[in-house]
Amino acid sequence: MKMEWLGHASMLLTSSEAVRIVTDPYEAGAFALNYAPIDAEADIVTVSHDHPDHNNVSVIRGKPDVVKGGGLHNVRGVTFQGIDCYHDESSGSLRGKNTIFCFTLDGIRVCHLGDLGHALTLEDEAQISQVDVLLIPVGGNFTIEAGVAADTCRRLNPRVVIPLHYRNERCPDFPVAQVENFLALMDEVRWTHRTELELHKDSLPDKTEVVVLEPAF
Repeated sequence: MKMEWLGHASMLLTSSEAVRIVTDPYEAGAFALNYAPIDAEADIVTVSHDHPDHNNVSVIRGKPDVVKGGGLHNVRGVTFQGIDCYHDESSGSLRGKNTIFCFTLDGIRVCHLGDLGHALTLEDEAQISQVDVLLIPVGGNFTIEAGVAADTCRRLNPRVVIPLHYRNERCPDFPVAQVENFLALMDEVRWTHRTELELHKDSLPDKTEVVVLEPAF
């Protein structure tokens, strides 16, 4: 499985059978996001919630199928498990609902937390269950902050963690923290200085490793 960080909370995942999934495509310029517009083609797009920095499906080429909301979604041979949660700590009263998506590509279980705004409940953890790759927001303000993100990693115990949704050189005015706040709380960190990562089920790390990617756009 190949993974490319497009920017913000948007990832492009490509299976060995060339099934392409984009998560939460952003609208360039929304909420002070100065990433360039996404230029990607996909078969499937997941949308965790309807905010413009996460639901810009129209920018994705290829007429993809769109996956939204809780429950099971079987699309193009991939089963997506949508887990309903919230974008804040007040049961959605501030920023509404959020959907966590879990799915498997090439035998690797992926969990994209979207704009999770609260610590996971025991019920959330039970539904997520085993995770190989965790895609997690770490910047705080609009989502969980670094401390909660680090605790979430310890509780879910994934093999690989890829941090998302933080301030960086591409979006210096986005009002959230930098990734370093989160990294300081984690043991194993690898800076790739690349936009892409290739993973194989039989060679995943034994201990949780945080992999920092560069945004493609």
